[in-house]
Amino acid sequence: MTSERSDSSPVLAFDANCLSGRVAVVTGAAGGLGRAISQRLCGMGATVVMVDIEPVTVANGLCTALAKVCDITQADAVEALADDVLQRFGRCDVLVNNAGIKTAPTPLEALPLEDWDAVFSVNVRAAFLCAKALAPAMLKQASGSIVNVASIGARMPTRVGAYAASKAALCGLTRQMAAEWGPRGVRANSVSPGMVRTPMSDNHYQNAQQVSARLAMLPLRRFGNPFDIADAVAFLASDASMFVTGQDLLVDGGLAISPLHALQSMNT
Repeated sequence: MTSERSDSSPVLAFDANCLSGRVAVVTGAAGGLGRAISQRLCGMGATVVMVDIEPVTVANGLCTALAKVCDITQADAVEALADDVLQRFGRCDVLVNNAGIKTAPTPLEALPLEDWDAVFSVNVRAAFLCAKALAPAMLKQASGSIVNVASIGARMPTRVGAYAASKAALCGLTRQMAAEWGPRGVRANSVSPGMVRTPMSDNHYQNAQQVSARLAMLPLRRFGNPFDIADAVAFLASDASMFVTGQDLLVDGGLAISPLHALQSMNT
């Protein structure tokens, strides 16, 4: 991954070989988003290390990949993960901090402190630990891309206050990474999904009336799927985004721009 690009050598963002020779670490890889992200990066030629606290099954058809069980909230475990990646592959070019958890909808005044701490531990602390352990290899080679998976909840309050606050913190951490490590060749960006159907969010899509109301809020009139997010992550991981850092890319079907318009439409 070079820090500069010749105008005579255009980069194809999703070419099958555009990440060839590069190593990508994806956390939360057992979930819907993590698996899609891993598959997309593999399809671009990367060697992908799929990390989760649960065992990950490497699907047939993926390129060379390694599945690792790791509690990424624990510093020692993350350091061991980083050591293993570097011993096996000798480099790390892409880190996707995708792992995340949320609580049941609970008013802030009733939210147990242990739930708040658990959400921040996975959604923010773990992202910091993974970057802290793997960024030195990127800094040494003067190239790399960190992509943190945040949420539209970072910009729009939700009924899950700890989750929204943690994702806002993750966006702030992303900008800090970009400012500190950009001069040394490492980019950092975040992707904020909107309404995307995954196993973790599927309970929000069981009521037909609620589904209809949610769709009415989306200018594109469809929910996202994991590969919508994977494509955005892939762009930020690739050389096609070499001049992009410190940004939060909304992948929300237009949700952030539409609440007032949707409300007015329902009232007409």
